[in-house]
This record gives sequence, structure tokens and C-alpha cells, in this order.
Amino acid sequence: MKQMLNVALPKGRLGEKVYSMFEKAGYPCPAIKEAGRKLIFENKSCAVRYFWVKPSDVAIYVERGAADIGVAGKDILLEYEPDIYELLDLNTGKCKMAVAAKKDFRDDNGRTLRVATKFSNIAAGYYMSKGRDIDIIHLNGSIEIAPILGLSDVIVDIVETGTTLKENDLKIIETIVPISARFIANKSSYKFKYNAIDSLVKNLARQAEDNCD
Repeated sequence: MKQMLNVALPKGRLGEKVYSMFEKAGYPCPAIKEAGRKLIFENKSCAVRYFWVKPSDVAIYVERGAADIGVAGKDILLEYEPDIYELLDLNTGKCKMAVAAKKDFRDDNGRTLRVATKFSNIAAGYYMSKGRDIDIIHLNGSIEIAPILGLSDVIVDIVETGTTLKENDLKIIETIVPISARFIANKSSYKFKYNAIDSLVKNLARQAEDNCD
């Protein structure tokens, strides 16, 4: 009898893309495509149970063992540093972590740089590596308006197309790191459900290569 795999998927477009990859890998669950507000879906014949969670929470479910495996953005893994195994770059959900500022911004190294961001740890680590003195202003939304209103000098945020920045007269001044969706596993589950997880990783790796094309 197959061991049940519990899978945490991020809600939204990324989760739907990733589910399609799992489906192709031999873990279909037709109920997940039905309209409704259900969050947990199971296919006993394939020994899989999916559940939708907020993207930033996937790593918590996996780290704590509520999920055996999951898919989380590299930004979440860098920011929170969960105690999990990162097994594969799925080459989807691609974007980048970047520093952006008003178009006329000029950095003055003689004073502390004010940085608005949702990603305080990533920002702190990046500027520490540059030896730059900063004041982090942690925000949870509408990061782009911080420099416009004079709250900050720059922002550190995820940039996908750059449209929002352009519409607010901001520009990318530095790229910190490329971001994409990563396949992660709970450390204990990886040991006790190794065969199923390893087989899935190999199948997803082939699909991830196709995503590069």
C-alpha cells in the first residue's frame, strides 16, 4: 500500500501551474479543479492529499510536518530560512528580488539609507554584504508608495514585469537575486517517504527542464 503524500500548494496562479506538474507526474486529483471553497483534496487511489495555503505559509506547513512536501518561492525560503530540504528549482513563477527607487534617486553614502520592504531579512543581508548602513522600514503592502511619499529612499521587493514600478515612476537600480518556485520537503518525511518523494523529484525535474525552453 502506498504511503499518503501530503502536499501544500500555494493558492493562486502559481499553485495551479504547479498542480499541473504534479498531475503529469502521476498524482492527479480531479476534485481540486472543481469550483468551490474547499481547501483539502484527496485521491486515495494515487495516495495524495493536496491543500491550498497562503504562499508565505507553505514552508511553515512543511517545516512543522503538516505537509510532507510543498512548493514555495525562493523569496520565502531566503526571508524565513525554514528548516526544510530544498530539493528542486521548478523553473516556474520566475521573478526577481530587486532594489527600486525614484527615477532621480542618487545614493548618498554619507547618510543612512532608508529601505522599505516586506523582506526585512533579505534586505538586511544584502546591504550588510555591501557594508551599507540602513534603516529598515517593514511594510506589508503598497511598498511602491514609500519613496513617493518620502517614507523611504528605496524599496526592496519582488519584481515580475516591472509594470507597477513604471506606473509609479520608479526604476530598478539593483537586482539582488532571481526568484522561482522551489520544491521543498519536510526532513523527517524525506527520510520515511524517500522512495515516493525521490521518484516525484525526478519526474518534476524533467518537467522543470522543459520550463527552461
